[in-house]
Amino acid sequence: MRNTAKFTTAVLAAGALTLGLTACGSGKDSGSADRSGPLVVAASPTPHADILNFVKDHLAKKAGLDLEVKEFTDYITPNTATEDGSVDANYFQTKPYLDDFNKKRGTHIVPVVTVHLEPLGLYSHKVKSADALKSGATVAVPNDASNEARALKLLADNGLITLKSGAGAEATPQDIAKNPRNLKFKEVEAAQTPRSLDDVDAAVVNVNYALPAGLKPAKDALLLESAKNNPYGNFLAVKKGNEKDPRVEKLAKLLTSPQVKKFIEDKYQGSVLPAF
Repeated sequence: MRNTAKFTTAVLAAGALTLGLTACGSGKDSGSADRSGPLVVAASPTPHADILNFVKDHLAKKAGLDLEVKEFTDYITPNTATEDGSVDANYFQTKPYLDDFNKKRGTHIVPVVTVHLEPLGLYSHKVKSADALKSGATVAVPNDASNEARALKLLADNGLITLKSGAGAEATPQDIAKNPRNLKFKEVEAAQTPRSLDDVDAAVVNVNYALPAGLKPAKDALLLESAKNNPYGNFLAVKKGNEKDPRVEKLAKLLTSPQVKKFIEDKYQGSVLPAF
């Protein structure tokens, strides 16, 4: 049986984080540097926790790694929990997102090893192609800085909008220079983008939220990010200073093993791509 504790965003937002994690059995004091127990890794359910649980079930024991996976449904708590020592590491994010998070929240999270890429996609319940989006159509985009900029770049790369020169990893709708279809943008929490599909004409959705919603990026996306020269690989991360934790080094090696590469390719069929 997998030792996986699931946390909902609502519970985490409503309660005290440290108490919540302790109640779920983390057994860690804030800032704990104890490296004798299991390696506790915070992860988004899909595909991150799926990949970690494959490692836990098939590779960890032989490597001498005691691995515990804790699932989170938001993009904030995994980093704050890693920062305060409630968990040892996390696996859910990209470098542009982490850079923005560290800058705004004063955290000290660093990447360890990049594992996979999740191509961002544009989806719709109302049209069959991006070209079919009518003038004035509403498009939902993630409201965090990194993913919103990434979503706008996807639309710009496919000719739906034009971004101002110099608009980069923090682009917002205010950075749109040309909008020939007069698209309207609805900024929502990344986790809510799949649910918004019934209320908007299209939505840009991260893979880890698309898959649980029954969307198949390689098949269903109207537009899909190219993997070529893509800076948005997802990686294992820790608080600075913990990179050489022997447990972290073991997990990093397992996450970039041939077995994990095959698991990603077989399970996700192009919707998630190995990045090693």
